[in-house]
Amino acid sequence: MEQKLSDKIKKINEEHMKVTEKQSKIIEAAIEEFSRNGYASTSTSQIAKKAGVAEGTIFRHYKNKKNLLLSIVTPTMTKLIAPFVMDGFDTVFDKKFDTFGDFLKAILKNRVDFIRENLSILKIFMQEISFHPELQENYKEYIAQPLFKRLENTIIHFQDKGQIKNLPVHTVIRFTASTVVGFLFTRHIIYPDMNWNDDKEIEQTINLIINGLSPETD
Repeated sequence: MEQKLSDKIKKINEEHMKVTEKQSKIIEAAIEEFSRNGYASTSTSQIAKKAGVAEGTIFRHYKNKKNLLLSIVTPTMTKLIAPFVMDGFDTVFDKKFDTFGDFLKAILKNRVDFIRENLSILKIFMQEISFHPELQENYKEYIAQPLFKRLENTIIHFQDKGQIKNLPVHTVIRFTASTVVGFLFTRHIIYPDMNWNDDKEIEQTINLIINGLSPETD
């Protein structure tokens, strides 16, 4: 069951940005509307109606719709999502796995649970990151770069054990990440209502990665 993420964001904003009660209502309404309809298809009048405020109130606190989007995603990324993402990954990285497949299985199960618990804000972020350079920079700084450093050590470890082809580390990470993200994006964003068998899909995704990265045998 997804915890109400708007409550977390409200707390973040109250602690760090001193938002008013009306701003909290606007943020909560915007999260629901952006997540349901997408940023481009959501109007400020829809958000205002959902929040129970006049549309002019939104523009009094936020210059425009994009400013409202960034006010949701930026503090959430820096104060909530990034720490949760990295802490979640740390629980996996700090364990020792015998095989690269075991490591991948732990990562995928960890991320499926994380997405399920934080779907609303992640859905907004995943849908909009391609269109907003500011979101891309936030992602690179707070998630991609720290995560790459942890993955680099893991890939080298399994290459030294002879379980992964001796390819450049960034190539292995790019292939692995694109396959994993592709599965998660399809599962939760494109076709969330399909009758998914998560355990089977995770197993097949891992097999695809392993088959692509396993050293060739004579």
